[in-house]
Amino acid sequence: MVVRTSGIRSKIQSCGERLARITRWAGPYAGILQMLMIGLALLSLSRIALVIWQWERVQATGMSSLMLIQGVRADLILLGYFAAIPLLIAPFTAHRSSARFWNAFVAYWGTFALIFILFMELSSPQFIMQYDVRPNRLFIEYLAYPREVFATLWKGFRVALIGGVCMTLLLGAAIVVLLRRASTQSVMWPARKLLLVWPLACLVVFMQVRSTTGHRPANPAMFALTGDAMVNSLIINSGWSVLTAWRSMQNEAVSSEIYGDMPRERVLAEVRAAPWLRDARFDNSALPTMHRQEAAIARPRPLNLVIILQESLGATFVESLGGLPVTPELEKLKHEGWWFEQMYATGTRSVRGIEAVVAGYAPTPARSVVKLSLAQQNFYTLAAGLGQQGYHTEFVYGGEAHFDNMRSFFTGNGFQNIVDMKEMRPAFIGSWGASDEDLFDKSLERLAQLHAEKKPFFSLIFTSSNHEPFEFPDGKIALHDPVKQTVNNAVKYADFALGKFIRQAKKEAYWKDTVFLIVADHDNRVYGNSLVPIKKFHIPALILGADVQSKRIDSIASQIDLAPTLLSLLGVSSEHPMIGRDFVRDSTAPGRALMQFNNYYAWLEGGSATILRPGQSPLQADYHAATGILDPNMGTPDQQRVAKAMAHVMLPSLLYREQRYRLPR
Repeated sequence: MVVRTSGIRSKIQSCGERLARITRWAGPYAGILQMLMIGLALLSLSRIALVIWQWERVQATGMSSLMLIQGVRADLILLGYFAAIPLLIAPFTAHRSSARFWNAFVAYWGTFALIFILFMELSSPQFIMQYDVRPNRLFIEYLAYPREVFATLWKGFRVALIGGVCMTLLLGAAIVVLLRRASTQSVMWPARKLLLVWPLACLVVFMQVRSTTGHRPANPAMFALTGDAMVNSLIINSGWSVLTAWRSMQNEAVSSEIYGDMPRERVLAEVRAAPWLRDARFDNSALPTMHRQEAAIARPRPLNLVIILQESLGATFVESLGGLPVTPELEKLKHEGWWFEQMYATGTRSVRGIEAVVAGYAPTPARSVVKLSLAQQNFYTLAAGLGQQGYHTEFVYGGEAHFDNMRSFFTGNGFQNIVDMKEMRPAFIGSWGASDEDLFDKSLERLAQLHAEKKPFFSLIFTSSNHEPFEFPDGKIALHDPVKQTVNNAVKYADFALGKFIRQAKKEAYWKDTVFLIVADHDNRVYGNSLVPIKKFHIPALILGADVQSKRIDSIASQIDLAPTLLSLLGVSSEHPMIGRDFVRDSTAPGRALMQFNNYYAWLEGGSATILRPGQSPLQADYHAATGILDPNMGTPDQQRVAKAMAHVMLPSLLYREQRYRLPR
């Protein structure tokens, strides 16, 4: 083993010497050039492997050759950023007197850069399998929760995790040996020659990073050459994707401006022109969307509210919505209340679903407001509004409430009590906390206590059993798939727990005075060969309980419509800043849905989708709900719909930035 390891090391050192000879002409800049050459090789090999893996979708675009060429351009941009650091200090350190320091610095900096690139590329296949796109801002967001993420990776992707780490370590060690040996062979130039060449080297790297002579430097949007978002992500590289996402997260208050500009007055006019807002009075200039909503149902005493936010329960898993037959309990319950045939999620993350369902807040390209600093206090939620009406408000979650910053957002915006796993005695604990049965048992206990206090209550219950790695108790369901820990079996267990909870709640005295909403936060995996896979935003939603009668709602609806509808059903008239629709007043008129998918924003109205793209003109596409096919229309987009889409994506950013999505002080 020692002899074999020594032999491998010798071969790597020999490669380092050959690399040094090839780049000897670059003098002190040879180490930077070596990093660029190895980086290009790694990134190109990775892209070729990913293209072969996803060949069916790549071939369908007819752009495989162009993808590889443009991919090299994207790779040079990332490598240019890494080359800029040693290049900037070269005039001060790349001298014969400090040759040892310079060579060591360039070698170790290059090693760091290449290991980062290697790690990101090795992480890409598993991320693509989960999110149908290269690592992006989600990759960064999940780094804030290492315990939960590691538990999920260890239990659900152990082989991939171990293999990726081992590959990174082995190839990283090889890179260290290669660059250290190559650095010992570099030739230092006289100071005069070094300084004369330096401006030219800086210009080359500057153009390498800018990658265009246009008004703006290149960005990932410029590489969106096809109608398939996943294929577009293969053109760039994962390192640049993540670094660009990190940079955009620093400017989230103005995130919607990536689609263009629209005057503030027109933004407000377009949004207020919605049929359900046309007659509303917007009298508060400081809070431009604040208006009074009169409940469509007058009640002597407002009803209680329970929202059950189901983790990752897309229409994919509801047979009557075109999915698999793994939610039999929900299929039975849908005949007992208001069933939305065309409800669409606003995004692909739980926190996006939370902001839409609980705050009626429209999506933006930024992170959810659940995580943003200016929304941690004095930001409107149903809890804040109902709290002013005398409601007791609380959040019940089977995991740890700090995850995704939920505890901070909820406690700062109207939720008076937080109940999480620490206050439960679960019979089963998975990577993400207590099982859904344990969660619902605790919820039943809490609802009984709240009812005994003889004051109206609002309880938000957030499930977690249908989450990778799909852990749930044995012996509860007849498995849909032969292997237990699959998404279909986890969904079926979550549905079983939901049905059990509703059956018990019906026996309680509060049932006749409580409206229940069952809705998904998003689908399990949002993917597809289109810029915005609209079909994967389709989710179930059901309102039942109290005196709610059976009704089927066929109009297109968005998660942001649920909160205004619930207020009307509860019999609560109030002032609020939400722009969603009250389906109690009219459930038959045509609707619309708003969807954010990575940096693409879709406005769905009728059978047409308007898609906003960063740095590019909008697209119009025909959407066939029955098949889920999005067929791009090459004609000029309907400017009226483009204006609606622009206004609705600009407004939430404006309200967040100016802190105007709140109740009057």
